[in-house]
Amino acid sequence: MSPIISDLDEFVRVHGLLLASSGVPQHLYQQLFEKLSLESFDAGNFFEVEPCENGGQRRLVLSADFMGKESQVFLVDHAWTFRLCDARKQLDELPGLAQRMGALMCVDLDLNSNTEAADSETITKENVAEIVEREFNRTQDKGSNHPTWLELEELGIDDDMLNSLELSKKFPNLIALNLWGNKLKSADLVITELTKCKNLKALWLNENPVLSNSPELIADAIITAIPGLEIYNSNFTLNFGNWALAFCGGVYNADNPCNAENAHPLANITNLDLSNRCIHRLSDKAFSPLEIPLLSCLNLRGNPLDQNSMDELLKLLQGFRSLKSLEIDIPGPLGRSAVHILYSLPNLLQLNGVSASYVLDSGKHVVDSMLQPRLPEWQPSEPLTDRVISAMWLYLMTYRLADDEKIDETSVWYVMDELGSSLRHSDEPNFRVSPFLFMPEGKLASAVSYSLLWPTKNIVKREECTRDYLFGIGEDKQRSARLTAWFHTPEIYFIQECKKYMLQLNLKCFCPPAVETPWTQSILPSDGRALCVYTDIPQVKEILSRPQFALTSDPKEADIIWTSMQVDEEVKNAIGLKDHQYINQFPYEACLVMKHHLAETIHEAQGSPDWLQPTYNLETHLSHLIGDYCVRKRDGLNNLWILKPWNMARTIDTTITDDLSTIIRHMETGPKICQKYIEHPALFRGKKFDLRYIVLVRSFKPLEIFLTDIFWTRLANNTYSLDKSTLLEYETHFTVMNYVGRLNHMNTPDFVLEFEKEHQVKWQDIHERVRRMIRSLFEAAAVVHPEMHNSMSRAIYGVDVMLDSSFHPKLLEVTYCPDCTRACKYDTMTVVGKSNELVKGSDFFNYVFGCLFLNETCHVTAL
Repeated sequence: MSPIISDLDEFVRVHGLLLASSGVPQHLYQQLFEKLSLESFDAGNFFEVEPCENGGQRRLVLSADFMGKESQVFLVDHAWTFRLCDARKQLDELPGLAQRMGALMCVDLDLNSNTEAADSETITKENVAEIVEREFNRTQDKGSNHPTWLELEELGIDDDMLNSLELSKKFPNLIALNLWGNKLKSADLVITELTKCKNLKALWLNENPVLSNSPELIADAIITAIPGLEIYNSNFTLNFGNWALAFCGGVYNADNPCNAENAHPLANITNLDLSNRCIHRLSDKAFSPLEIPLLSCLNLRGNPLDQNSMDELLKLLQGFRSLKSLEIDIPGPLGRSAVHILYSLPNLLQLNGVSASYVLDSGKHVVDSMLQPRLPEWQPSEPLTDRVISAMWLYLMTYRLADDEKIDETSVWYVMDELGSSLRHSDEPNFRVSPFLFMPEGKLASAVSYSLLWPTKNIVKREECTRDYLFGIGEDKQRSARLTAWFHTPEIYFIQECKKYMLQLNLKCFCPPAVETPWTQSILPSDGRALCVYTDIPQVKEILSRPQFALTSDPKEADIIWTSMQVDEEVKNAIGLKDHQYINQFPYEACLVMKHHLAETIHEAQGSPDWLQPTYNLETHLSHLIGDYCVRKRDGLNNLWILKPWNMARTIDTTITDDLSTIIRHMETGPKICQKYIEHPALFRGKKFDLRYIVLVRSFKPLEIFLTDIFWTRLANNTYSLDKSTLLEYETHFTVMNYVGRLNHMNTPDFVLEFEKEHQVKWQDIHERVRRMIRSLFEAAAVVHPEMHNSMSRAIYGVDVMLDSSFHPKLLEVTYCPDCTRACKYDTMTVVGKSNELVKGSDFFNYVFGCLFLNETCHVTAL
């Protein structure tokens, strides 16, 4: 079909909303229309892509002599467009895609060559002995007490080999020992052998298996036994002094381990890099203007410095009169404001690599460009597909398709071509980028996706071209925290914010409400007439068959309104509902059925109970989530998280990841909670499962709730695995695919019997834990939101539960179940109870109505 858009007016008419939302200046519409019509990609005539960050990134620079503000608009092609569930499959199956993305994202080069890896494997016990013997002879030539620095990195040294080397005897004045990347496993042997080296100033045991268990105990034992140790595993100890500072300043190294004759080794240091040394306090004895009078450049990034007050640290730095360049975390130990730091240290010419005059002129309180970029990390053995999936979150952009009838349930992600992907971030950008769908036939079906690029400032030749990754997002939407997706923001700040938040949660003390005598009674009229029920749910019309209830098509005549829609005052007025009619929903029940409100309700009432995984609303608590993530990463704990939309069912737009950038970038696809993933769930036949319990609520004051004797077991289709390649596999990690197609259903007693046999447990013990959890959940809602109570309300809720590997229940979510259709889809089912009788699904639904409106307790248990 030929295009129907043939002139500018028609182009603007069809694309009016898209043009307005893109922000393209109106005077560029004609140029844009022409380039779209001709598919003109002419940006290569004006720009060049060049490597930066030692090959870890690329940047875009202007190759033309000059480009004026809003003078041009360029088309940027999309090199890869996909939905998240298809990403791995496309990378594995589309020829050349992984290779192109690997090159575009700078992850196609190995950190170490195969030759180097092969050479490292040829190291033998004799080679190590020869190295040590050679160093021993060199030391003897200089005198047995001469300071020694031993480099024994990645030599395959195991416990027996370390014991046989007798380092403390051969090198009585061993100053520094590097055992990085060896095969040491025994904590007792390592502590025994290394603590004999009483003169050590520096020790590196990084990446040895011995540190995988109880690294703190090993560190305490070594540091206590060697009080002169100043550097341990790359970090400064609390005893650090002149030697550690001289090492970081380049004075001491393997060729010059120490100089006892030089009383002032720091006197000539001008540049000092103390970044990421885990420094908690800068000692004014070693780190002082008297010891380092010529210090000009100082890097303090990545240190907690939590024992220094801001004023104390500023006063110390003010004493360094020659200090011209400082790198420090912002926000961090010197405060949140770059401007404040520069006013306090007026001699500085640069702060975090940015001109002091620029910072002061701009008046920005946090200068985003001061942050160090987050570059992709990978291991040489990692497949290219895995590298791309990890790195892509530094490059992806997103949109969601919609037409007059519906909006897509999942977002579309895309990577711009090599030119577009080279645009780096700036808080003061000179270009803007916006996605755009060109519909040459005037319909969404004909749409072709591009990104549009245009200058927002005058730029000159060789100037870097930048964009704002978070255009339109300010601190009210957590801009600084969200930049963590692309930059190394100060971890200590987020960790401290998380600690404060956890402390607040731990202070919550939950007191269950006093148990009151239920007051609800059967609402069946005394004259024996049937209760009129109005419903818009086909299944209810079909199966509600008890003589106590009669269906009506007029909602005004109904005693009971059983509806799938939300009934608010506007709806009541429109339909003409009266206050004496019963409705199948409670006021403010969003505090249960919307995931972020559910977490808030529980946190407010009970803090952080063990049956709720750590949960963060990303719209309000992103900083706390980042802090929690950083603590887990620091402590070597599992860091797998699940992202869930606030108010969508069937795991739509739900993602599992262990990548912090991935978590933050998903905020762009709509409001979400981030919840710690249950990485070790109880399994059934090797597969993940969860349980749907049905809860009936008659009243919130007093709390009167019932648990039906049926629950539903929902099984995943694939065997459970935590392999990274499975995290995007829906049928491995999710269970609700069983809502469509053939239902994978087991009668409740059959599941219980087989589960008890498989795991050697008593289901009754598990069931009691679940009951207590559900009771506690609804008690929390009743306490935090007393306004939920309405004497004319009755409701059904689905409570989704998962068991961990210790068979303790974990709450997943609460759903609003007005029609209870799952119960009605089965012809027959077994009800758990004394009789284990078979009942029809339709009968079960009639039991529900009997409990809610007639106060019957058949096949339900009061909680």
